[in-house]
Amino acid sequence: MKQNHYEVIVIGGGISGAALFYELAKYTDIKKIALLEKYDALSKLNSKGTSNSQTIHCGDIETNYTLQKAINVKRTAKMVEKYCLQYGYENKFMFAHQKMAIGVGEKEVAYMLKRYEDFKELFPYLEIFSKEKLKEIEPKLIFDADGKERSEDIVGVGVQSGEWSTVDYGAMSESLVENAMKIEDKQTDLFLNSQVTSIQKLGNMHVVQTKDHTFTADFVVVNAGAHSLYLAHRMGHGTDYGCLPVAGSFYLTTKKILNGKVYMVQHPKLPFAALHGDPDILANGFTRFGPTALVLPKLERYTSGTYVDFIKTLRFDKNIAKIFKDLFTDNDIRSYILRNFLFEIPYFNKKFFLKDARKIVPSLQEEDIEYAKGFGGVRPQVLDKKNQKLMLGEASINPGTGILFNMTPSPGATSCLGNGERDAKIVCDFLGKQFYRETFEKDLVV
Repeated sequence: MKQNHYEVIVIGGGISGAALFYELAKYTDIKKIALLEKYDALSKLNSKGTSNSQTIHCGDIETNYTLQKAINVKRTAKMVEKYCLQYGYENKFMFAHQKMAIGVGEKEVAYMLKRYEDFKELFPYLEIFSKEKLKEIEPKLIFDADGKERSEDIVGVGVQSGEWSTVDYGAMSESLVENAMKIEDKQTDLFLNSQVTSIQKLGNMHVVQTKDHTFTADFVVVNAGAHSLYLAHRMGHGTDYGCLPVAGSFYLTTKKILNGKVYMVQHPKLPFAALHGDPDILANGFTRFGPTALVLPKLERYTSGTYVDFIKTLRFDKNIAKIFKDLFTDNDIRSYILRNFLFEIPYFNKKFFLKDARKIVPSLQEEDIEYAKGFGGVRPQVLDKKNQKLMLGEASINPGTGILFNMTPSPGATSCLGNGERDAKIVCDFLGKQFYRETFEKDLVV
């Protein structure tokens, strides 16, 4: 047992687990750290480059972010940039693209112009792109299939160059673990093919069981996507929460359509991201449109099983029923859910999807897009049973006993180093260890 004892065990080798593993190794005096990943490689699920929009979400073009949320997210987004620049990863797996949010029609144009005034101090690089300017820098937003100019008013707010916008988070996860394992005077061990089957509290330690090994740890952090809540429930923690897995699908263009990222105004009632177009850095820069939002009764998108895990993690009761009723009785949300279901049905899916995507690119045709098979992941949307509502953003369960459970839907990848900072401080406080704040801020904080 002593041979497999660690001061800290991190469960889950996606971007969140990898970031914490790195920060514990580099910015604390903790000596023995293990990272357990259930699959044969890191970032096989939501952090994989094809499972997300590859975006550094800093709040400048995400119209569903309040000013305060943008302030918070900008800090963590800059950490991703500084980490990549520190190791020379720019133009390897971090890239700069033109990016903007567009308003279409009188109401949205007015909203975007007002938002620009509210956010320009926080993001001084933002510019307003008139219809005439858009003809020059992003012409596909303006002209239909016949070459005619769209009749609606349109405005873009964004930046043409100079801002890092895009990351392959799967590659970043691998770099974080690789760099952590190079740090001298630390034991930083990675265990692949190590699915955790149980976690138990034993005195001052936790016993972590996998199929082949038994580990013990003074502190455990679970960053296992939707399975974080599953493991919490098995220990009796977080029972006031349920998990609603929402899958996001994408459509890839068959040629280069857009020059950069184009986001739309978020519908205020909808809890999921509005459709956007991104240059896919793993597909020759061709535009990827998405995500759709499809509720699935499983915790992992493209792996077999996890249906029973979903039922256990949902923990259906009258509170969950009330949340579902509120969601499905709202006309806007109900029609949104139905439309996104139709996006998954072969033959019909392109036709329905085009109606939405043409708000961005009026000239888009069926032959220009194809359903991106195998793309997209599952985001663990947390249901708050106590307050009978769907929670937006991240959730963390800390029973105060030396274990944390994190659920990180978007923008979890962008916030990985910021969340790691938070958790590293919690771990150090609990264990009486030191967090090297000054070095951390010098390296990663703008």
